[in-house]
Amino acid sequence: MRRRTRRAGLLGLALATALSGCSLMGGTEKHEASGGTDPSAGPDELRGTTVVLATHESFSLPKKLVKAFQEETGITLTVRPSGDAGELTTKLALNADNPFADLAFGVDNTFATRAVEAGVFADTEVDLPASAEKLRLEGKAASQLVPVDQASVCVNVDTAWFADHDQSPPQSFDDLADPAWRDLTAIPAATTSSPGLAFLLATIAEFGEDGWQGYWERLLDNGAKLSSGWSDAYYSDFTGGGEGDRPIVVSYDTSPAFTIDEESGTSTTEALLDTCFRQVEYAGVLAGAKNPAGAARVLEFLLSPEVQAALPEQMYVFPVDDTVKLPADWAAYAKQPSEPLQVSSAEIDENRQKWLTEWTDLTSR
Repeated sequence: MRRRTRRAGLLGLALATALSGCSLMGGTEKHEASGGTDPSAGPDELRGTTVVLATHESFSLPKKLVKAFQEETGITLTVRPSGDAGELTTKLALNADNPFADLAFGVDNTFATRAVEAGVFADTEVDLPASAEKLRLEGKAASQLVPVDQASVCVNVDTAWFADHDQSPPQSFDDLADPAWRDLTAIPAATTSSPGLAFLLATIAEFGEDGWQGYWERLLDNGAKLSSGWSDAYYSDFTGGGEGDRPIVVSYDTSPAFTIDEESGTSTTEALLDTCFRQVEYAGVLAGAKNPAGAARVLEFLLSPEVQAALPEQMYVFPVDDTVKLPADWAAYAKQPSEPLQVSSAEIDENRQKWLTEWTDLTSR
């Protein structure tokens, strides 16, 4: 039996959700009105103020880093989880005229345009690591949202399973629809899962507006299994993550860093880097924030080398600052695609509902 040092996957849902269910310093108290803060306020003016951070439920940072930030700045940081990236974006948009926080983290490139067009964010000037410049959004979003982390959704294969069965693993999208790999693939649903939506977008980028539907028909005819979310696909269906019977799954480029065999010291899974769609998570100061200067200071904190270096093991994502040192397992096994598949955030926003409706019709037959 193959043993692993850690369970695989990006989200680490149980741990991350447990940690993010309260403020980083404990409790989920409401933002106490401070009478507003001048955006140009200096460090002394920020002491004793509160900054409320709206984020998704998988947000997690080391308590010691947050404590050091609070002691250095005098700011009290309160974290307010608001569902997944889609739920967070919807809540921010519905409350754009009366924001419930000072800044938000976790709106990704599949939802960013929606938030910006709804007037959620304010213009903010924050220095970015040089390597993060290529991850900026286009248009007015570039001055409102800053990239904080990234990871790519990719097809993952259980290489140990394929070796045990004397069979070659797939290498491409087309292979997943080939009878040689029938009934071996697990996919989270696009309508109920962020990685599922990213995989759908990857197929749209690969096969085009007029070709992705036919690919999905072939994929489903070849026995691909859909589940409600990433956890079910990875831990229940995938042989490399649990007791499943399918050695192919939609997961992340980071997942192989968490499937290390204790005996050999090598990963038992691999991400197919030609199937990847990059997800970038952004943060920004909310328009109408009560403490915009404090919020900008938190943005700087999220981009600091200390926080960037903590992201891989805290939230299972790559930092946008490529000068920070990655954990040893990541450096060896969390390989990033050099040319991930892309669909612009504006195109996603314009077509998301249509694509999901078409996908639902295809998968419901």
